[in-house]
Amino acid sequence: MSIRCFCMGTYPWSLWPTLSGLRGLLVLGLILGLQTASSNAFYLPGLAPVNFCEVNGKTNYCQSSVELYVNRLDSVESVLPYEYNTFDFCHDFKKQSPSENLGQVLFGERITSSPYEFSFNKSETCVKVCMKSYDTAKEDQKKKLDFLKKGIQLNYQHHWIIDNMPVVWCRDINGGNKYCTTGFPVGCFVPQSGESSDACFMHPEFNKTNTYYIFNHVDITITYHSENEVDWYVSKLVSARLEPKSYKHVDENHLTCNGTPMEIPGDYTDKLNIIYTYSVKFEENKQIRWGSRWDYILESMSHTSIQWFSILNSFVIVLFLTGMVAMIILRTLHKDIIRYNQEDIQKDYGWKLVHADVFRPPRLGMLLSILLGQGTQVLIMTFITLFLACLGFLSPANRGALMTCSVVLWVLMGASAGYVSAKVYKSFRGLKWKTNFFLTALLCPGVVFVDIFIMNLILWIEGSSSAISFGTLVGILALWFGISVPLTFLGAYVGSFQKFDYPVGTNQIPRHIPHQDFIRRPLFSIIIGGVLPLVVFLSNYFYSKQHLSLVGEGNGTPLQYSCLENPMDRGVWWLQSMGLRRVGYD
Repeated sequence: MSIRCFCMGTYPWSLWPTLSGLRGLLVLGLILGLQTASSNAFYLPGLAPVNFCEVNGKTNYCQSSVELYVNRLDSVESVLPYEYNTFDFCHDFKKQSPSENLGQVLFGERITSSPYEFSFNKSETCVKVCMKSYDTAKEDQKKKLDFLKKGIQLNYQHHWIIDNMPVVWCRDINGGNKYCTTGFPVGCFVPQSGESSDACFMHPEFNKTNTYYIFNHVDITITYHSENEVDWYVSKLVSARLEPKSYKHVDENHLTCNGTPMEIPGDYTDKLNIIYTYSVKFEENKQIRWGSRWDYILESMSHTSIQWFSILNSFVIVLFLTGMVAMIILRTLHKDIIRYNQEDIQKDYGWKLVHADVFRPPRLGMLLSILLGQGTQVLIMTFITLFLACLGFLSPANRGALMTCSVVLWVLMGASAGYVSAKVYKSFRGLKWKTNFFLTALLCPGVVFVDIFIMNLILWIEGSSSAISFGTLVGILALWFGISVPLTFLGAYVGSFQKFDYPVGTNQIPRHIPHQDFIRRPLFSIIIGGVLPLVVFLSNYFYSKQHLSLVGEGNGTPLQYSCLENPMDRGVWWLQSMGLRRVGYD
């Protein structure tokens, strides 16, 4: 039975015997996954725990310095992220950046060291980091201040990292619940209308109109789990939280970290000094272990939980629509069979009317075969990526692993694209298999690369951190032309000697297709197919936005609270529900 299916070539699993290497890879991955589950000393590369100890007990086995790294700043109100050093914050002059993989570079992550550095289990209060002075009479300092005010107005968010964990900011919302995010704002802005938004909404003292409030102080709480080893006492960090605050420090030599907030009037024309400070404390937690330290982030961020109801609803809808289509097809076939059994029917009807034209080569057979090949390549890449993610190899702690894995797999799956494209094109009785190979290897990736290059050029002009460097672009081209194109040629060469065998033949003269009405033409179908989902999306968006304002006033129902998660984000939740939230890690 399997040989027959492979010879006919009309079934999607007919490609499985040609992917023996993929089967071997899946078996190897399963063995490694089982080995990982049964071993307590196995750690993925780059994810081994770091031991910490106090300064007086520092050894080669543990370290006493807790470093804080900073990532790019982004905003849901702007598409342009910026590096930390683009803003005039406190900079680390040593500027030690950890090595970044391909996925981090493509995602625009720019992790660098910061001047915030702590000693393990040593609490500190109101420590000065640096002071920034601005004189609006000087053009360069005025530009820095204006850029900082623009970042506050657009609600740009910091993303800090301690021991490879994102530092989260938690605040209380209605009902006594906590809402946590992996970023905290640079500041907040109260417009001339006086309507507070974002972080200003939670601070009643931020009440002056046309005023910028900058968070120049952070209270950091680091939680650790202690473990008694054979000859030493070590600890591992399990969480990091902070609370941004705004203080107007009068004397940099006598810091108190209390009092009025740091204000920047919108029409400020005088000299300004901003002093950045921090407080840090360490807390021991005997319940959370290092292996489960990411759980508190997922539990506290309720908007990232899996929406099982939505998944089940979509699955039921797909099953219902599939059943309707199957019923229609079965009823049509049943009617055809009944008419075929009637002896007084002489002319062709139903399937007999079109069977000699169903497998006729299309007019754009070359393009169809190319798209089928590229689709097969992306489908196999997606399947293997999901499989590796289920085994735990693409943990969010391993930053950039998801994108790196996807790019590498796409490059290695070039042989499948060439094979499917060449075999389909051969079945269409095509003769230009070399042209088919070149277009399969260059058309779709070329369009994507040109699009990325143009957008990257715009990002580079704007000075965004998402701009890919020239060296990275050269590396991507090397992967494309050095690995993917040769593998595509190999697959196309093998596929050019094979073709699908159709169960029925085709007539030499195609059957005349009668004139179609406008509603049956492809253009009308394309318009309806695109407009209908757009209308549903927009109606759902504006309906939800209307209810969001009610929830923000405290009049929402429990169902609305459970769906909208945080009534104070005022529209940000929709981007979160669509998977567009930037969290600073994969």
